[in-house]
Amino acid sequence: MTTVAKLRARTAKDLANMAKRKQVPGWHSMRKEELVKALLKVARSERAKRAARTKREGDGTGSRSRNGDGANGTSRAKRNQRVERKLEQIRAKLADSKDLARRSEEQSGGRTKDRLVVMVRDPYWLHAYWELTRRSVERAEAAMGYDWHAAQPVLRVFEVTRDGTTNSAKTVLRDIEIHGGVNNWYIDVDDPPRGFQVEIGYKSGEKYFAIARSNTVTTPRAGSAEAFDRNWSEVAKDFDRIYAMSGGYQDLQGNGELREVFEQQLRRPMGNPMETQFGLGAASPRSDERNNIDFQVDTELIVHGKTEPGSHVTLKGEPVHLRDDGSFAVRFSLPDRRHVLPVVASTRDGAEQRTIVLAIDRNTKVMEPVIRDPGQ
Repeated sequence: MTTVAKLRARTAKDLANMAKRKQVPGWHSMRKEELVKALLKVARSERAKRAARTKREGDGTGSRSRNGDGANGTSRAKRNQRVERKLEQIRAKLADSKDLARRSEEQSGGRTKDRLVVMVRDPYWLHAYWELTRRSVERAEAAMGYDWHAAQPVLRVFEVTRDGTTNSAKTVLRDIEIHGGVNNWYIDVDDPPRGFQVEIGYKSGEKYFAIARSNTVTTPRAGSAEAFDRNWSEVAKDFDRIYAMSGGYQDLQGNGELREVFEQQLRRPMGNPMETQFGLGAASPRSDERNNIDFQVDTELIVHGKTEPGSHVTLKGEPVHLRDDGSFAVRFSLPDRRHVLPVVASTRDGAEQRTIVLAIDRNTKVMEPVIRDPGQ
């Protein structure tokens, strides 16, 4: 049905109301046919105005947008600029997360070399410290080619096993994803004692490029060392033991990087244990020193073991803290006498209990001093 037919089908009262809304002049004195013609004229006028407005928006505003003058074009341009800035920030953040040389350059002013040093902190934690040059990162980027876009910085952890001779075998244990802006990382390990070596590099899928390789370290048995706080100030308090556990005294010629890092960070020489602890003159006492030595020796006992995780363990009736894997270690003084130490492990529901009794004798004997004449 056409618009004319629809209007003619309406009653005179409906047409009068429509004419009133459309503000048709003189509508109250018009007959029905005159109202229909007047409303059709208004409808054609409205359609013409809408078409003209659409044309202006399609031509005039579009031109102004292309010229940067229209309001819509200006708003669209601002949105595009914000999007570009956001994309640039994302690209910069991704580049920083892959840049393993930035921290080394900031700390050394660009004067550094590639090295990765691993230290043993306790039976379950290793501490990796590295310095890398910009050239090495660029070399990795060139070697990986297209895969560089998806490359992730990693620490590759190896287990090192020996067959009783000088030969050793390495097995890849895992890759730890790291990020730029740092130059050290803590690595959790298990089942002490074990030997480890670490590499730092980039990985993308199955492709891997190594930049530096660390020294080989061996973790001590559980309970044979205390846990250490994770910073150089705490390392300085117990540096001799950490240096020794990290292989520093085993082969002074083969641990140059480890020794150099310790000497730079702690600002003291690393070599003979006596010289390291007390200075270069400690290893060779002077002949004119008096033989008056204040000498005391004491001992401590470390009881360590392992049971099912979640069990309840007591030593001499006192509860013992279990690690997540069920291992434990207790350290206490051992005065001169016989010690009987019952260690009891119970299941969580108390249905099963096992007891191991340790009997230990300490008998300290102080020998007579030997005094020699320096002139003889």
